[in-house]
Formats: sequence, structure tokens, C-alpha cells
Amino acid sequence: MTDPPDLLTALILFQIKHFAFDFLLQPAYIWRNKGTYGHPGGILHALGHMIGSVPALLVLTASLPLILVILLIEGLLHYHIDWCKEQVATRWNLSFQDPRYWYLFGFDQLLHHLTYLGMIWYFVA
Repeated sequence: MTDPPDLLTALILFQIKHFAFDFLLQPAYIWRNKGTYGHPGGILHALGHMIGSVPALLVLTASLPLILVILLIEGLLHYHIDWCKEQVATRWNLSFQDPRYWYLFGFDQLLHHLTYLGMIWYFVA
């Protein structure tokens, strides 16, 4: 089992990474195209998150095969969570002025953060 300080360090690193890749390092090319399935913008966004998770995972394990599997799962989840959010926003014709957009955005963020908690939980269980 991983020590509690390492778990907290990993969680902090995941949170910093998420802020960086979902807000600071997301140009219009990415956020405008995440709703088009298979578009390079959405794929680049998921890859960025995968790369950004490496420091947190290195706190939790030194197993490269395990890190690669977890990164693949995270990338697939992140990509599809974002894609689904965009599909709902488009179908419901949501804009930034619509409170439902912000509910959807918050749910999207919740799912991403639950993914990080799930990754950490794997090392606790």
C-alpha cells in the first residue's frame, strides 16, 4: 500500500495537472474541436493529460507497464468525457449564458476528478 503522504502528493499533482491542461494549455484549436469524434484537437488534449499525469503516477509506482496501462485508461476516459459533454451541449444548444451549460461543465469536471481519485484508489485497494 502507498503511504498517505504519497497519496496526497499524487492528488495535488493530478489537480495541478488538470488545471494546467484543462485551462492554461487549452487553445481554441482544442476546445473548439473536442466535439468532433477523432479530431486531432481532442486527441491532443487527452494526450496532454496523459503526459501530465506521469509525475503523479511516478509518486505512486515505479512500474512502467502499470503506468502505461493507467495512462491509456485515463486518456480514453478523458477524451470520451469531453466528447460526451460537447455532444450534450450541442444537442441542447447550450451557451455560456445558459445555467445548464455550467451544470454540464461542472459534471464534466467532477467526472475528471473522480477519474483521478479512482487512479489513486487503485493503489490503496
